[in-house]
Amino acid sequence: MSSPTNPAANAPSAPRTAAAAAPAAAPISTPTLLAAMLRTSAKISDLFFSPGKPPLVEINGKLTPAGATRALTGEDTRRIASDLIGNNEDARENLKKLGSCDVSYSLPGSNRFRVNIFMQRGTCAVVMRVIPGKVPDFESLNLPEELGKIVGLRNGIVLVTGPTGSGKSSTLAAIIDKINKEQFYHVLTIEDPIEFLHPHKNCIVHQRELHADTPSFALALRAALRQAPKVILVGEMRDRETIEIAMEAAETGHLVLSTLHTIDASKTVERIVGVFPMAEQHTLRNRLAKSFRYIISQRLIPRKDGSGRVAAIEILKSTLRTREYVEKGEGDGKTLLDAMRVGGQDGMQHFDGEIERLIREGVLDLDTGLAYATNPGNLQLELADLAQEPADPLLETTAT
Repeated sequence: MSSPTNPAANAPSAPRTAAAAAPAAAPISTPTLLAAMLRTSAKISDLFFSPGKPPLVEINGKLTPAGATRALTGEDTRRIASDLIGNNEDARENLKKLGSCDVSYSLPGSNRFRVNIFMQRGTCAVVMRVIPGKVPDFESLNLPEELGKIVGLRNGIVLVTGPTGSGKSSTLAAIIDKINKEQFYHVLTIEDPIEFLHPHKNCIVHQRELHADTPSFALALRAALRQAPKVILVGEMRDRETIEIAMEAAETGHLVLSTLHTIDASKTVERIVGVFPMAEQHTLRNRLAKSFRYIISQRLIPRKDGSGRVAAIEILKSTLRTREYVEKGEGDGKTLLDAMRVGGQDGMQHFDGEIERLIREGVLDLDTGLAYATNPGNLQLELADLAQEPADPLLETTAT
């Protein structure tokens, strides 16, 4: 006996079949999506593409959706990553073998980006740093006047340090641009990837990109010694070999500019020295003491009025005292921070002093400033007068 037919059970099948047959919406093109995201604000610093979230932009340190409302899928981010990599087979191979890669990307008629693509939970994620179309000039960044003296240096090492997103690349670009305007040199940069594009002005500026123009910083830096530059910019001093060649270049009459991901001048010296075996550290300290000219550290801090962020900049300058502390190591009462505190006449400044100034000028609020301070306890004592509530005349009258 056959079972009775149930029309209700079969009814939904037709709509499901029709829906499955309907063509899926075409994915938005990567350039169109990027352009839509950039229209969100003129203050975007980074773009993020992650499975499970809509496209996000970072504005003044906060993430907000932009360009599309639906959450991205793993296939979306894989396609975006592939579009950004393009024909760069080295980057594609690095992503496959190492799990991440760095590339640069240009949006026609708009911005350039520094792109990092990485694997997570078996899917692609993408972070894109927005590079302004115009090279920032020294004045527009409100950099301390002392840093203008770097343009006149003939040799040595200048390091710009700070966490990711602290403005190191912009500061170095402004210094290179100032050299380009005021000197008549051959300037060579080695970057991963190239960020700001420097046109030839008074100087000739050659820019080499890791993987596209050279396989490594160390090889490019060694080759640079035979290319007659006066100024060499190394995107990052990542390893012992790069540090050694950079110091050799500085000792043989070149001005070397580079970056490190360290939080202040003291930690920068520790990082460089710590790369080398204990038996070589004394010699390394001696060489570094003689070759460094400036160690500049940066922190970007949200403004009190919410209009953006302001840079607090620490400057360690090569003087008789600071060279001694680098060579012999820091001790009680003989630290690089102590030298910066009393080195104002030499153009030095330290983080907490700058943060105190910005708080007193009303640029930063007290709590935010303390959160970014090197020593919040000491800074709070220095600002004790601001923490006291002003007397209320009405209350005083009532009490009388």
